[in-house]
Amino acid sequence: MTETNSSKKGLVVVVLSGGLDSCVTTAIVNEEYTIALLHVRYSQRTQAREYRAFYDIANFYKVPKIRILVTELDYLKKIGGSSLTDSSISPEDSKANDKIPITYVPFRNTHLLSIAVSWAEVIKAEKIFIGAVEQDSPNYPDCREEYYNAFNRLVEVGTRPSTNIKVVAPLLRMNKSEIVKKGIELRAPLHLTWSCYENNDRACGLCQSCMLRLKAFKDAGVEDKITYIK
Repeated sequence: MTETNSSKKGLVVVVLSGGLDSCVTTAIVNEEYTIALLHVRYSQRTQAREYRAFYDIANFYKVPKIRILVTELDYLKKIGGSSLTDSSISPEDSKANDKIPITYVPFRNTHLLSIAVSWAEVIKAEKIFIGAVEQDSPNYPDCREEYYNAFNRLVEVGTRPSTNIKVVAPLLRMNKSEIVKKGIELRAPLHLTWSCYENNDRACGLCQSCMLRLKAFKDAGVEDKITYIK
């Protein structure tokens, strides 16, 4: 069962996109800490559906509005360079420069985490949790342990001397089926999450994210309760 707030440790920020990984991260963190949830809309293809998933998950965990921050970044779409923000590039397109997936949004996690750090410093949160996964995204530069070590050094030198905020990625070394199993173990609302890169109604079942999700549920021996076109 989920612990009561009185028995939990301090306040932390969870970057919650509404996807599978961030949902399971929320479930893990909620077992131990009082959570504040950050959701950043950056004009991605499935922004509306991810936003809905975020609020469904926030309501599931009964996070009060005072501990919810939703904000928008329109410049990542203007910059482009990713199939998630540029409608002329298909998420199913396998072409990419330097073996970096076309779904990579240039330096995105740094933008998200910078907002999280600013908020955490103001509300005096002690940690920031993000659902980054290295194994499923081996060529994403901002999904590597090296990146988070470097970012934590930046936080250390770029915040008040009295601040002691650490960014933590608890799923970093897990694979997708392990993440699904962990979510089931913690009774996370996986049915409320959204992973599709292409659609806002029924998941396409064909994009990279959908295929990773489908395989993960199959490998975990668990039914995926969201609806797919294919």
